[in-house]
Amino acid sequence: MAGRAPRRQATVRAVRRGESTRFAVVAARFNERITKRLVDGAVHAFAAAGVRASDIEVHWVPGSFELPQAASHLARSGRYRAIACVGVVIRGQTPHFEHVAREAAMGIREVALATGVPVTFGVITALSEEQAWDRAGGDVGNRGEEAAEAAVEMAEFVIRVHRG
Repeated sequence: MAGRAPRRQATVRAVRRGESTRFAVVAARFNERITKRLVDGAVHAFAAAGVRASDIEVHWVPGSFELPQAASHLARSGRYRAIACVGVVIRGQTPHFEHVAREAAMGIREVALATGVPVTFGVITALSEEQAWDRAGGDVGNRGEEAAEAAVEMAEFVIRVHRG
């Protein structure tokens, strides 16, 4: 049974001079109407954590398969404390769904591990459009909001670890 992710309200703390306070959302245009709700949820969560609107950037890419490449470029720029990736992959009649979902997840993980910048997974993988809407602000929460909350929490974790 699907459910909401556990919540821990993280807030953006003061940073040292020269550290970035910016956060990014990378969004897949495929299934754009649903993804827009994920973007809205992510932006809302960043704002609720104390991130100024001017410190939140949204970058659109063609689909979920392209999320890791875009996140990699953003992470390597050194301009962001964390990046939330959002998109929607809905199962069709071919195995394409499995390939896109797997590669998006693996690629997002790899970017985070390779760069040290927190990159979070807010990609809905659903069996139907109805399930996707439920996870984009419906009965089962908003995966974009959850990805942004995780991004803030992980950004704070990284700062704590490096400051000792």
